[in-house]
Amino acid sequence: MESQIFNMMGLGGIDPAILFIAILAIVIVMIIITIVQTSRLKKLEKRYNRFMQGKEAESLEDEIVGLFNDNRMIRSENEKNRKDIQKINMKMQKTFQKIGLEKYDAFNQMGGKLSFALCLLDENDNGFLLNSVHSTDGLNYCYSKEINGGVADVELSEDERAALEKALSSSDR
Repeated sequence: MESQIFNMMGLGGIDPAILFIAILAIVIVMIIITIVQTSRLKKLEKRYNRFMQGKEAESLEDEIVGLFNDNRMIRSENEKNRKDIQKINMKMQKTFQKIGLEKYDAFNQMGGKLSFALCLLDENDNGFLLNSVHSTDGLNYCYSKEINGGVADVELSEDERAALEKALSSSDR
């Protein structure tokens, strides 16, 4: 069987049966591909229906927009909190954070250790030392000494030095 169309395409010497078998194989492959794609489409449709179940598309869109708005609000609150924490940290540097208390008996005869030395320091070891001496006649005398960088501006007694050391070491706890 001689065909002018096959001759024009350069396939004049090919047996039509071979051409028919090749086309049949291509059709079978196409049918298989169509079946596989239809199966995948059905699975996708089931997943879509399960996702959309109980929700209208408009309400789902509203939910997504709401989530974006919530996200924006959380970001702005987070930034505000970060700034507030920085302010608090700056203020905390100036507050008394280290405390040392040394109780003692000023005259070794009254008992009860009614005298005390109290040291209050900030983060940079600046502050004051307050010494309260309870005398034998029942009077109480208070003295304050300035502390800068962990060093007193005047000489300290043994009890005052102990209170200062307690305050300086209280930051390690």
